[in-house]
Amino acid sequence: MLTVRCPQCHHDMKYQPQQGSISEKAKRCVYCGRTFKVHSSPPTSRIVPDRRS
Repeated sequence: MLTVRCPQCHHDMKYQPQQGSISEKAKRCVYCGRTFKVHSSPPTSRIVPDRRS
């Protein structure tokens, strides 16, 4: 399970990809409704690093 951040409202959400490469996946924000790519390229990745120690 990944944590992704919306580029518009900056809320963090859980995301579990089902099949295929995550570079082709899109997610709809449950807070503002914007659809965004999960991982289009490393500089613009929406994946949030794990905060666990």
